[in-house]
Amino acid sequence: MVRDVRMRGFADRADLEEVEAFLDRHVRTLPSESVPLLDCFERVLSEPIKSEVDVPSFPRSAMDGYALRGEETFGASDYDGIRFDVIGTSLPGAPFLSRVAPGQAVRIMTGAPVPEGADVVVMAEVCEESEGGEAVLVSEAVPPKKNVGVVGEDIQRGDLILSPGRRLRPQDAGVLASVGRASIPCVRRPKVRLLVTGDELLPAGSMPGGVHIVDSNSVVLRGLLARDGAEVLPFEILPDVPEMIRGVMAANDSDVVLVSGGSSVGQEDHAPRLLAELGTLDFHGISMRPSSPAGIGRIEERFVFLLPGNPVSCLAAYEFFAGPTLRRLGGRSGRWPHRRVRLPLARKIVSSIGRTDYVRVAIEDKMVRPIATSGASILSSTVRASGAVIVPREQEGMGEGEEVEVLLYDDELGSSEFDQKEKVESP
Repeated sequence: MVRDVRMRGFADRADLEEVEAFLDRHVRTLPSESVPLLDCFERVLSEPIKSEVDVPSFPRSAMDGYALRGEETFGASDYDGIRFDVIGTSLPGAPFLSRVAPGQAVRIMTGAPVPEGADVVVMAEVCEESEGGEAVLVSEAVPPKKNVGVVGEDIQRGDLILSPGRRLRPQDAGVLASVGRASIPCVRRPKVRLLVTGDELLPAGSMPGGVHIVDSNSVVLRGLLARDGAEVLPFEILPDVPEMIRGVMAANDSDVVLVSGGSSVGQEDHAPRLLAELGTLDFHGISMRPSSPAGIGRIEERFVFLLPGNPVSCLAAYEFFAGPTLRRLGGRSGRWPHRRVRLPLARKIVSSIGRTDYVRVAIEDKMVRPIATSGASILSSTVRASGAVIVPREQEGMGEGEEVEVLLYDDELGSSEFDQKEKVESP
């Protein structure tokens, strides 16, 4: 059902939980695609990966030394070494191809194939090679299989290596390479059409002047989108011209459309009406601070998020609604990706029952201090902040001394004033 913003404005705001439940019902993971091995880092695996080979596929030396028959070293000591004839060398990629007979040894390097007939590698430190290299004296008894990596020691044929839903790390990609995978089945990255509107905006990188301001929302959003594994399509700032906004919004080339600015009920706020005409405006006006003018809807299968133009409101609306949706589309967890810490409040946080508050806070002397300003246009407050505290709508603020959970902006604590690493939780 479309909310008629021209008639009711924001007199009837949706609760945060209602919006989140709506997204939970409608968001589905995107289909799979084949990704080249070298590009799979940070992608989400969509299918189980089983090995079709043994790793290693041959017995290999675990150190530099001599390959020989282990039982022939029994009785060797520092005072009574046992002599072996050196008949060749085995190197990684250049194995010794003949069989090792009794009384013989092959010089071998770490990772090289152990030749047929040998079952042990005696480390070089307990061996003394003759001046001409034709013989070696072994001064330590070494049991068979010592210092030899057996076939399949690392991975055996048929082993389940990685399960679906795993976000691939560098070492995961390395293991995939080791079993010969050239392409990896991954969840498709969500494509995002970023629509930034405003006659007053200058492109990022410009110098502000006169009555114009520089677009900072697209810069913040691009960073958040990269964090959440999305692919951002090329974009440009649009003036507040309805037909231009309509054309970009209607383009069927993305999974999600993010509209920055023009989301409220003012004269130049065209996005809600256009979304209602093109698809459904499922929510417009949410009982939260900041970001109350945020809107959410759909055009066919595409999600559209109307993010307020004020920078902090834009950030908060993205974190609450767009971010979790994009992560889930891409096969990741919808949970906020911030590290968390619990610390006491240095002074109270004032809120109102029935409204969810996103409060910027600083951490000083192991205490949480709300940032003084509440202005949604003060982006610098997020730079001064260590993170944010979310006040649920059923609470009338939080009292001084109360322990609260802080969603940290930084992956690293990075502060001499905050060193309680043991209290930090990963998401």
